[in-house]
Amino acid sequence: MLSNEDKKRFRAIGHKLKPVIIVGGKGLSDSVIDEMQRALEDHELIKVKMAVEDRDDRQLIIGEISERTGSELVQSIGKTLLLYRAAKKPNPRLSNLIRPV
Repeated sequence: MLSNEDKKRFRAIGHKLKPVIIVGGKGLSDSVIDEMQRALEDHELIKVKMAVEDRDDRQLIIGEISERTGSELVQSIGKTLLLYRAAKKPNPRLSNLIRPV
């Protein structure tokens, strides 16, 4: 569980990020989850854009993303999510938390 200080710091970093994953209207496929897993391992903090119109459907998908990727939701604004998962072995050249953005 992230502390409020961590969330605040991650939101400040995430503000400058561009979405690396776009979840289409058809929902989550295994390939989308695999790509999120890779992005989280590389970058630790990622922004995800969702092309899902219904708010309730988005909330269900957010829960499924967190569960299937082992990530934590830092922030959700409209159709944009900010997700965090600590890398097993952070790469200083790729991690959004280590390298300057």
